[in-house]
Amino acid sequence: MTLHDSTGQAALARIRRLPADRRRILFTGATLVTMDPGLGVVDRGELLVEGDTITAVGHDLGVDDAVVIDCAGALLTPGFVDTHRHAWQAPLRRIMPDVDDLGGYVMATLAGHATAYRPQDMYVGTRLAALSAIDSGITTMLDFSHNSRTREHSDAAVQALLDTAIRGVHASMGPHFGTWDRQWPGDLTRLKEAYFAGDDQLLTLRLAALATDEIAGPALAYGPELARVARDLGIGVSVDAVFGTASSEAVLHWAEEGILGPDVTLIHATGLTSEAWKVMGESGTTVALAPTSDAQIGLETAIPAVDEALSAGIRPGLSIDVEVALAGDMFTQMRTLHAIQRMRAVNAAYGTDRQPSRITTHDVLDFATLQGARTNGLAGVTGSLTPGKKADLLVVQAEDLNNMPLNDPIGTVVLGCDARNISAVLINGEPRKWNGRVLDVDLPALRREVRASRDHVLNSPAPGHRL
Repeated sequence: MTLHDSTGQAALARIRRLPADRRRILFTGATLVTMDPGLGVVDRGELLVEGDTITAVGHDLGVDDAVVIDCAGALLTPGFVDTHRHAWQAPLRRIMPDVDDLGGYVMATLAGHATAYRPQDMYVGTRLAALSAIDSGITTMLDFSHNSRTREHSDAAVQALLDTAIRGVHASMGPHFGTWDRQWPGDLTRLKEAYFAGDDQLLTLRLAALATDEIAGPALAYGPELARVARDLGIGVSVDAVFGTASSEAVLHWAEEGILGPDVTLIHATGLTSEAWKVMGESGTTVALAPTSDAQIGLETAIPAVDEALSAGIRPGLSIDVEVALAGDMFTQMRTLHAIQRMRAVNAAYGTDRQPSRITTHDVLDFATLQGARTNGLAGVTGSLTPGKKADLLVVQAEDLNNMPLNDPIGTVVLGCDARNISAVLINGEPRKWNGRVLDVDLPALRREVRASRDHVLNSPAPGHRL
């Protein structure tokens, strides 16, 4: 059976009729871009999914009683992992495409539009972001949900992740400006008990914070008190707005206080000092880069800190950040980072006898998959097509007009593909996109909900600069 005709629809129906724990799906004939260092790229291989797990990768697996999907002319890859996105902002997409600086974004969005959000607006925005992520091949999304004005706002954001069935990471933080219930971070205990009690589930919880008190005051700034909250709950921490001199000093203080480590992710990390990078590398702290955000909005140096991260021994994850001004897909992040880093490397060596130190397409795909999973605390769960990991995978058409003929599989994924080439998306073994269409979405109804939410937000009186 293939994906693109009536037999593909029959295969989908058969898969969905079977109880999840009794499903066996065998993908055959594909080029497997596993992103597993030990498996590499497998030409014309087979991959077996049993229930929610990848159980075998190779050739001639000899599987009986499985739903067989013929993937000749296609690539199988891990799903992309987004390490930082403010999902609630999705109905305001590209409302400020030419924003000049961080201050312009902060005043228009966080001091302005954010204050008008109701719980239902949080739900609509987060659901829209998650569905769009799935459509473009992102199977794991960290939602840096920093508009948690009430318990109900947080519940709505979590429910949206549940309803889309994405592998979601809810990173909860109080809002920067405006009135709110001051329930955070205390409400994290309730959230964990209500939604994140199990160890084997699609959703995970993190504490979100800012690097310093410059933007929104000390209550939201990471430090020993918030680190203690996260430690007591057994959850990771994601710290946004990590850039410049003040953040560098904060990083050094965190190192002295012993609150850096693999369970802490620093986002952006632009314009940091070499001393800060040194302690980040030594502590195993993870980093989430936002290539288009740094470059387009102009955060500190405006240069994504990939060279600094690699020099410190940190392989970063990638993220989308804010769709009010940026693209929402991982292909754009990979290509932007690939181009900027290589441009800088050649420019730095120009006129000398030095050889440029350039990253590769394999590097950026690794950042977008395996390293993203590690950054989100999910290295053992997703990020590669490794037997034993959950079945978060993409079927990508390599013989479509914009990709044919297939020459280099990784180069094709990074430099050739876009969302239209993604035929299927599986998350935890469940088909979420099939035959090029996201499943279980009433698009006309979604459009009405999104427009109504946007119109409410834009037409509500709120403090701060309005567009």
